[in-house]
Amino acid sequence: MCGIIGYTGFREAKNVIIECLKKLDYRGYDSAGIGIIDDKLQVFKEVGEITHLEKEIPAMSGDIGIGHTRWATHGKVSKENAHPQISPNKKIAVIHNGIIENFKKLKEELENKEHTFTSQTDTEVIAHLLEEYYEGNIEEAVFATLKHIQGSYAIVVMCEDEPEKLIGARKESPLIIGVGDNENFIASDIPALLKYTNRVIYLDEGELCVITKNSVHVFDETKKEVTKKEDIITWNVKDAEKSGFPHFMLKEIFDQPDTINQALRGRVSEIKQTIDFPENVEKLLSNGTDSIHIVACGTSYYAGLVGKYIIEQICKIPVIVEIASEYRFFSTRNKSSLVIAITQSGETSDTLAALREAKNSGCKTLAITNVIGSTATRIANGYILTQSGPEIGVAATKTFTSQIILLLLTALKIASIKNTLGSNDLYNYILQLKELPRHVRQILDNSDEIKRIAKQIKDSESVFFIGRGINYPLSLEGALKLKEISYIHAEGFAAGELKHGPFALLTKDTPVVAIVTNDPTYNKVLANIGEIKARGPQVIAIADEHDTEIEKHADFVLRFPSNSTLLSCIPITAILQLLAYHVASLRNCPIDKPRNLAKSVTVE
Repeated sequence: MCGIIGYTGFREAKNVIIECLKKLDYRGYDSAGIGIIDDKLQVFKEVGEITHLEKEIPAMSGDIGIGHTRWATHGKVSKENAHPQISPNKKIAVIHNGIIENFKKLKEELENKEHTFTSQTDTEVIAHLLEEYYEGNIEEAVFATLKHIQGSYAIVVMCEDEPEKLIGARKESPLIIGVGDNENFIASDIPALLKYTNRVIYLDEGELCVITKNSVHVFDETKKEVTKKEDIITWNVKDAEKSGFPHFMLKEIFDQPDTINQALRGRVSEIKQTIDFPENVEKLLSNGTDSIHIVACGTSYYAGLVGKYIIEQICKIPVIVEIASEYRFFSTRNKSSLVIAITQSGETSDTLAALREAKNSGCKTLAITNVIGSTATRIANGYILTQSGPEIGVAATKTFTSQIILLLLTALKIASIKNTLGSNDLYNYILQLKELPRHVRQILDNSDEIKRIAKQIKDSESVFFIGRGINYPLSLEGALKLKEISYIHAEGFAAGELKHGPFALLTKDTPVVAIVTNDPTYNKVLANIGEIKARGPQVIAIADEHDTEIEKHADFVLRFPSNSTLLSCIPITAILQLLAYHVASLRNCPIDKPRNLAKSVTVE
């Protein structure tokens, strides 16, 4: 959630850190700060945007430093609570992402030793402990401090008395090392570093690193040095920029024809009529899978619900989808189940906890994620990458459609193994998959028409989304997108459920977005629309381009290209994304940085 950057090298550290923090501002924050060592440790913090910090920051010179964007968890939004937090002697600075669960107890113990605290944060406890344990070696002080800390953390520490070093450590929160030439970095996420290097090392759980401008050393919890491999990031700076679009979200919606191709590339063979995954993934899918558990949060959870309909229809095996935070504490583990964890970042705290629970219970585990080397890829028995490139907008778009594509490919692979799908049906799916980028491009070309319809709901206080079958989770996702970025109250419902309660909230001023496809429930959905119209609201239908009946029932119709009922979920999703985007744009909302939200939720 918070953004972390550490730099040591030959450049002016202040400029590098500010630039890197700007690349992390999509993570969500309410204050920012920077610490630099020249002869002395200097720390400067401000509430609000990074640009405000940049404008107000005094002259600071030095080639080593740390920077942070804070999302308040302990203590109000203030300069005092912003990071870096410093030790009482003002020689040690620390930045932290996570939650120290036992900080109150530690704080009381330190206060009994006459420590005086200046903030309400849990992080300041770390700075005080570091001073307590510092005896001339800052990494030893970090090791000693971490023995007393309970909770989650990604921290970076620097010390005035050892001005050549940065110390990083992590537990349940992501932290990576960026490897350069005569310079090195520590960061919470890849986009921060891409301007300077594409060589990264991922810290594993419980590891600590010591970096200087010319060296990187990584140690495990027993202080044993471990050998780490470098990964090369194939994204580039341009991938993480807006490319002329007014918002990252719109750019990423328009990226989808390409990201769909990327999700299919190397996995779908039209000539051989096969679906191919890495050997360890195929082994997982071949190993007597008789049921599937999907765990995820937010948009990834809705992708899992879409996947449930796809897998059950194609593979004829039961699928249970659970919110990751619930699965961890309440679900029954079935060792014969395949557990699929879906997380865009590969660092979503609740999803990682669920994944660990599943693996520790003896379940086979598979991760679907966008980030190679992320924690999810290292925990799971196997992983499949969405290959979507960096997604900067807080509201997930292209990664959602890529997750669905991978769930569909997984279903097709399992069906091929279990012989629940004939060769002709498999071939037809492959052909339809190849058409998806073109179909999504048709939706994108119709963006102005979607914007015209968006004007009908931009002033609404509440909007309903309805669908049946696979369109039900799409209605949930459509409602989530609208509420996330436009701040309009929105709810998604299974269409048949309206009369079981939600009708009580329906008024003539509550627009309803109805997803209508040519499936066995088509006439039922038309009847549901009739029940809605009888109560006065306007109905916006999302319907097949060949549907000749829908205009008799709806006030406005947005069309998607004909495809199989299952695969039509992808172009329908693009319509829902553009509808939410245009509503938010018309309402002048901060689309890429919606209030109270962050891109990656790395604390519970």
